Amino acid sequence: MKIMIIQGPNLNMLGHRETNLYGTASLEQIHQALEHSAKQHEIKLEFFQSNLEGEIVDKIQECLGEVNGIVINPAAFGHTSIAIRDALSAVSLPTIEVHLTNIYAREQFRQSSMISAVCAGTITGLGPFGYQLALMALMQINQEIAAANKSQKQD
Repeated sequence: MKIMIIQGPNLNMLGHRETNLYGTASLEQIHQALEHSAKQHEIKLEFFQSNLEGEIVDKIQECLGEVNGIVINPAAFGHTSIAIRDALSAVSLPTIEVHLTNIYAREQFRQSSMISAVCAGTITGLGPFGYQLALMALMQINQEIAAANKSQKQD
């Protein structure tokens, strides 16, 4: 199984940026922890971070036929990007949205997500552990997909 981890704008600044909100872990440290978990389950991960909306859309489109699921922290684009939502909808891959902070306890403009409706689930407010939960969720979703496919072949 292969999972794409997509990180949105300013996440490259984790560990330096508003540590009272986002914590002290760097993006590299979060990715290292994910790699450790993925290896235990024989999952390949690919990581991508961009501050540019169009690059994120391109990366989502490149996932079609290449990965079994997407974990995305769209960061600020989650509240504004119809383009990212449309790209996720177009590739129709199991996707888990992650936000480090609880977006529902923040400013009103952060309390909605443009992409949640096209994701299998959203994890918000659990810090870096949210990525671990997203990985576990995609493992479960892919097991269910494999079981359903196997059942259809037997019919």
